[in-house]
Amino acid sequence: MKNRFIDTNVFIHGLLKLDKELNETEIRIKENAAGIIERVYNGERVGISMAQVSEVANILEAYAPEHALILEDFLINMPSITVYGVNREIAQKAYQVVLKYHSNKIGLNDSIAYVLMMEHGYGEIYSFDKDFDTLSGVKRIVE
Repeated sequence: MKNRFIDTNVFIHGLLKLDKELNETEIRIKENAAGIIERVYNGERVGISMAQVSEVANILEAYAPEHALILEDFLINMPSITVYGVNREIAQKAYQVVLKYHSNKIGLNDSIAYVLMMEHGYGEIYSFDKDFDTLSGVKRIVE
């Protein structure tokens, strides 16, 4: 299997517990996210940007502090996860993606992931974010 990138929302859906009753689609997303995380834990190789690591850490520190340190350790130290740094050049390229896809509301973090994917030969991303469907050269994987 070819390496895939992994989006922040996989960890959010897989780890955050909501105070509401979930519908069938939400349950399926949470189950799929948990399955993806388990496969990565078991050695499936994925890439992620440091911007995404920071994003998921900030969310979990605020809403699920009991999971934050465990996930931060997992993302930073797991041998199957390649963490890509973000410098000014990457940020500038990502900003151009933001401008190009502005009408689709592609944000800077997703654009950073996209630029790094293109630069490192990733054609697929684990994500529940349909924004990736509008980016050329990317196939979104949800399970």
